Amino acid sequence: MPIQVASRRRSAASLAKAFPEAQIIDVTSKAAEPWVRLSPFYPHGGIPVPRTPGVTGQSVEGIWQALKVFETTDVDLTKLDVTSMTGLKRTVRRYGHVRGHRDGLHGERLLSYETARRRIYLPAYRWVLENKTPDLIERLRDLASEQEVLLLDYTTNGDVTDPMTPLSHAALVRLHLHDEWPDEDDPSLRPDGQA
Repeated sequence: MPIQVASRRRSAASLAKAFPEAQIIDVTSKAAEPWVRLSPFYPHGGIPVPRTPGVTGQSVEGIWQALKVFETTDVDLTKLDVTSMTGLKRTVRRYGHVRGHRDGLHGERLLSYETARRRIYLPAYRWVLENKTPDLIERLRDLASEQEVLLLDYTTNGDVTDPMTPLSHAALVRLHLHDEWPDEDDPSLRPDGQA
């Protein structure tokens, strides 16, 4: 299944030269319907907040931002309800150093960046792929059976353990299609569950 991921920031000419036979599909928040629905910013609604039974968010990014804890502020429940695909980011410039992500909205423990990716981002995004966009996943599977498919994202990092670059949801789509989804249990955690 020939599915590749490239940066949306590359020029059309550069992409055409590097991937001359590929069907190019933008899956960012700037994409057209229906592919914009693969963006973690897309407000599907009803997405379970990991480690928080009975609570849902509108978007994966909203859940990720809601659980982020800074030097000067804790979780932000309002991010769970954002439906505009804008106004989701919570920044270091405004709130100070990131201390971690809360282990659920009411969890006492703060998760490291990698553990938060595994316990918050991955399960929330996988839930969207399985429950909100299975039609798009099937379309990608069908396309990839006929030709190379190139997914565009702002980053291309599919390595959960690489903290230097934001995780690429396009790379996660690729991993999902290849049945290579990353482990959602952090292998660095001790058996007693402590980080």
